Amino acid sequence: MPSDGRITLDEIFNDYNHTRGYLNSCYGYAPRPYMDRSSFTDESQDADDITPGSKYNLWYRGATTVSSFPDHSADGSPWAQLYEGIRKCNVFLENIKGGSVYVSEEEKSGWIAQAHTLRALYYLQLIKRYGAVPFFDRPLPVGYDFSQDKKSSFSDIVRFILQDCDEALKIPDTRDGFSWAIYDNQAGKMTRAVAYAIKSQAVTYAVSPLWSDGSFTWEDATQINAEALSQCLANDYRLFNVEPASGGAPNPYGLYFVTSSNDQRSVDKETIYQLGIQMQVWRYAGLPTIAGMERAGPNPTQGLVDSYEMANGEPPIIGYEDSQRMVPIINAASGYDPNNPYAGRDPRFYASIYYNGAPRYFNAANEFVETYVGGDEGISTTNRRHTRTGYYLRKFSNPGSGQNNNADGATRLFRLAELYLNFAESAYQSAGPDVVIQASNIGISARDAVNAVRARAKMPPLPGGLSAEQFEIRYRNERKIEMAFEEHRYFDVRRWKILADTDQFVTGMRIEIENGELVYNRFKFADRNSSSDKYLLYPIDQAEVNKMFQLTGQNWQNPGWLE
Repeated sequence: MPSDGRITLDEIFNDYNHTRGYLNSCYGYAPRPYMDRSSFTDESQDADDITPGSKYNLWYRGATTVSSFPDHSADGSPWAQLYEGIRKCNVFLENIKGGSVYVSEEEKSGWIAQAHTLRALYYLQLIKRYGAVPFFDRPLPVGYDFSQDKKSSFSDIVRFILQDCDEALKIPDTRDGFSWAIYDNQAGKMTRAVAYAIKSQAVTYAVSPLWSDGSFTWEDATQINAEALSQCLANDYRLFNVEPASGGAPNPYGLYFVTSSNDQRSVDKETIYQLGIQMQVWRYAGLPTIAGMERAGPNPTQGLVDSYEMANGEPPIIGYEDSQRMVPIINAASGYDPNNPYAGRDPRFYASIYYNGAPRYFNAANEFVETYVGGDEGISTTNRRHTRTGYYLRKFSNPGSGQNNNADGATRLFRLAELYLNFAESAYQSAGPDVVIQASNIGISARDAVNAVRARAKMPPLPGGLSAEQFEIRYRNERKIEMAFEEHRYFDVRRWKILADTDQFVTGMRIEIENGELVYNRFKFADRNSSSDKYLLYPIDQAEVNKMFQLTGQNWQNPGWLE
């Protein structure tokens, strides 16, 4: 043993507790999802944009550089962190093979499956941010020649991710093997469901416009998504559909996001992996009338509000007469009333957004949010404790939360609704909206999958007979509202290559009282300079770029980020 107290890898992998400890140390390198990612999308305008030098102010101005990106982005620059997790997994997988640790083959194989799944997770988090990246599947020896390194394509990394997950899924579903269930003292462990969710998201991204290179087809993606969805449904994953018993949530969808994911899955059978921590929405994205609240955080935009359908399933707004999105084209069949714009909307709207007149508690009278000019929660252009858009975040927020009791929710990294929607996306692309896909013991169409998600929200089904183009509009809108504020929108608009259309500017709603009546006026924020193609990808850390240029003579920086 070295004199400084360290032990060798041989000693680690010859001891049961040390080996388990090393596997545990492979966890914890994936960036945690958080609500403020929405402030970097068309979902929200952050109230902190009025603070000079804030990351939102600089992001909207397009003042982000390679050097400042770690301080301006939603999750810093996790390049080194993710590669450290990959390195740890590589060391574990390489050394467990020859280790003489006394352990059953069942438990040993379960450890190996966890490491394969973790490595796949880290590579997925890398490529969805950076695109093509260097690939390592084993520990690097002393004296390794980095000058031979090159970036592997997005599709090549996805192929490896699928392989890693398949290796894990070969391990039997037993308590000590690679199971569906999570047992005592196993919180946060990789499971079979996580491996399937990783496969589903990875292949769906791989066939998206930003990354598609012919390596994977929409048919390939449909088969993989069908298997992932089918396997999870066959193993007791269900959309959360518990009716709330108190005034903390308006419906099951709202209750889901303030319900802690239970590793024993006694109540929450939808969550596949909860990596996000419990948030303090009341403090960092709350209402200014809450004691101790610091800032209004991500304020939902008018564009997002317009995306919520009416309860009858009809879109209220089907376009705009002007390029500034100030004059909406109202769908006459929807029943939408611009003078009473928040009535009769999709139940997910009431679970996700505080609007003028919204009840704080759903079982209490005379406690309503006032976002009109001069109201208790009124709109402001100068105070970051008040909304900038006319709306506040409701999702993840428990009205009972405050300084003495934080009961707010957490974001999930993977949940079953995403698997339904991933399947729908590949199925309509490969076969059309209404064609029933018979694969992996599942027989549903793209429309069926979307309608399953809508049914939980108590929304009518999408109609049959839509063209692929019509269905795409409805599908993308469904994904936008179902997974609002959960980080998906940021990556979706990039992989669909619609960033320039969605994030060029956002709008809000200013409400004033005139002659005792509420008057609704849309307004536009200044154009954002963060919707150019360079913002499709994270920049690679400049120190890494400089190092690889010295070794290989090639500039590895992502497009648009050269300094």
